[in-house]
Amino acid sequence: MQTPSTMAIAHQPLALVNGRLVDPATGKETRGGVLVIDGVIRDLGASVASATLPSHAQAIDCAGDVIAPGLIDMCAFVGEPGAAHRETIATATAAAAAGGVTTILARPDTNPPVDEPAVVDFLLRRARDTGHVRVLPVAALTKGLKGLEIAEIGLLQEAGAVAFSDAAKSLRNAQVMRRVMAYARDFGALVIHYTEDPDLAGEGVMNEGEFATRLGLTGIPREAEAIMLDRDIRLVALTGVRYHAGLISTKMSLDAIRAAKTAGLPITCATSINHLTLNENDIGDYRTFLKLTPPLRAEDERRALVEALAEGLIDVIVSDHNPQDVETKRLPFAEAEYGAIGLETMLSAGLRLVHSGEVKLPRLIAAMSSRPAEILGLPQGRLAVGAPADLIRFDPDEPYVLDPMQLHSRSKNTPFDEAKMQGRVKLTMVAGQAVWESA
Repeated sequence: MQTPSTMAIAHQPLALVNGRLVDPATGKETRGGVLVIDGVIRDLGASVASATLPSHAQAIDCAGDVIAPGLIDMCAFVGEPGAAHRETIATATAAAAAGGVTTILARPDTNPPVDEPAVVDFLLRRARDTGHVRVLPVAALTKGLKGLEIAEIGLLQEAGAVAFSDAAKSLRNAQVMRRVMAYARDFGALVIHYTEDPDLAGEGVMNEGEFATRLGLTGIPREAEAIMLDRDIRLVALTGVRYHAGLISTKMSLDAIRAAKTAGLPITCATSINHLTLNENDIGDYRTFLKLTPPLRAEDERRALVEALAEGLIDVIVSDHNPQDVETKRLPFAEAEYGAIGLETMLSAGLRLVHSGEVKLPRLIAAMSSRPAEILGLPQGRLAVGAPADLIRFDPDEPYVLDPMQLHSRSKNTPFDEAKMQGRVKLTMVAGQAVWESA
């Protein structure tokens, strides 16, 4: 919890000392500390120690814990406006702070959707008044998220939107998508697209295959994702827009992304922490908290995603935070809503890949901090002199069993209910001010 003594340090020199510094931008790990003055990193490294600090500075002994840039989550539903029963900016950002996330990109599929400058302004004001961490609005690609009429990208960007997406809806019409891309290119805007052919996906509710057949559930073929992504890549080549595949989940998609990057196209991609650490078998006996979009895939697909993350082909890991209340999840699997919460557990779940030896810690942190910052043009995500002091301290080895009732999100639909986890965030700072400190 936040404490008065922690709040008091915001306007005086503060040093995190005796830590394991992980800089995801360079991939380097060193021992030492970080000196923060006026919300900015002023010094770091072995020279920052309790004995060398000015007398008026406050030191926090990190006892060997990791010190890293705060995480940047490029896909989170924050509830407001229109769905405060599922989540609010206050609860979403409290969950983010507890999970080491210092910047959230808020999805545009609210009610009303983020397709007018006034809604962007509302989100920014609401985040300023009630938020614990930074909240950056993602605006709609099309009006009403209907895929028919292009949203006013220029005005929305001027109002404060950092990227453009229709959330978990794919633009079916290729001509509309081409026009959206051309329009966004003229403003230097980033297009984030969810790639799934809605006609091929049909009424599917999980990954198509033997497991779906055994459960008696309609499947979604991998090709539904690959076909839409292939189309988008060709349109990127045609228009030159900056394009981000918002959530990929298959080897087919990885092959397409690799070819596009080799060709020099301005394309990046993300996958969710759920698709990196879970597979379709985890659905087990119709566990609706694991009904996700895109669906969890087979184990060989999950392993391919992990390998692509380790080599850097996958740029970003997102939480895909999508809170749903009890009434929409306590239903038969086919009728339940899609989505799971993830802001508070993204780092702990990701550390599973580190402990298994599949991904190095700097690479994991890079996909959650420095790489999103680079894609979005943000100054955060770095351990460097002059960078904003958005920092986290965490013990990557501390074990715990996840109790969903202890989570800060208003909804409790976590796919890691009662799972054994490793990795606790002990301190989260935004602009040099502590917004979360463990008891």
